[in-house]
Amino acid sequence: MTAPLDPTAPAVVAAPSGLPAGTIQGRSLGQIAWMRLKRDKVAMGGAVVVVLLILIAIFAPVLVGWFGHPPNEFHQEMIDPSTMTPKGGTGISGDFLFGVEPLNGRDIFSRVLYGARISLLIAFFATLLSVVIGTVMGVVAGFFGGWVDTLISRAMDAFLAFPLLVFSLALIGVLAQFETSLAVKGDTLRILLLIFVIGFFNWPYIGRIIRGQTLSLREREFVDAARSLGARGPYILFREILPNLIAPVLIYATLLIPTNVLFEAALSFLGVGIPAPTATWGGMLSDAVKYYTVPHFMFFPGMAIFITVLAFNLFGDGLRDALDPKSSR
Repeated sequence: MTAPLDPTAPAVVAAPSGLPAGTIQGRSLGQIAWMRLKRDKVAMGGAVVVVLLILIAIFAPVLVGWFGHPPNEFHQEMIDPSTMTPKGGTGISGDFLFGVEPLNGRDIFSRVLYGARISLLIAFFATLLSVVIGTVMGVVAGFFGGWVDTLISRAMDAFLAFPLLVFSLALIGVLAQFETSLAVKGDTLRILLLIFVIGFFNWPYIGRIIRGQTLSLREREFVDAARSLGARGPYILFREILPNLIAPVLIYATLLIPTNVLFEAALSFLGVGIPAPTATWGGMLSDAVKYYTVPHFMFFPGMAIFITVLAFNLFGDGLRDALDPKSSR
């Protein structure tokens, strides 16, 4: 007969290898999120593509030196003078991996790589600006409430109703005057303007999300416990609420980057982005419209935009699932 179990006897916990018996190995929230993210193969695939795109943008001059030609170098020998289109239809060869552009024979491979630098640079810094402004305004509105919340919320509504595309198109005339009067050379002023326009007018999207999260967090038990112990507003804001907003900020920043990539490409397509001859994906698509009989000219920059936006969206969705404790995935 089996002896009855003694309810007063201590429980024995099997410990992982390398730890003493009875020890329970805990995991931080970051470790749990990383384990969940690693199990999502689609999100990890998107993350790998994102890292590759960043490396391509950083090392574009090196890659072009190995596999391509300078992005603004003409190769008229690759152009059929009777049709002004690439010889052989595309001009794709060992020297020109993506072929050449009609009319001037510029290397499409090099211009796609250099276009990644402009698109990702503007998208990242515009997202950073939106995140900073949106987080600050959302936290202030949600934490203080009252007339402060009303004022900031109405400002968000006004920004969301603002015709951003029309405003960007109108800026091109003002920008031309500044470039002439300030004698600014290069694309610095235009890049800074695009970062400001895209970032400043997109902050309400993340601001509304952070405001809602803050409204929820300020009523949680740990905030009430901090108040009962005598904690003041700044301590509660910076030590209790802001750390719990890191996850939603990261998630929506990741999802905002592809939106900004598309917006920059749209502005360049409409002619108010980075001016020629600087290579941009939207500018290449705008030039390719004139040569619809040369499909490879439109295909490669279009695929670059498609792959970039898809990779960031897949990674952002996986990051959201990994950081959401209520997710069943």
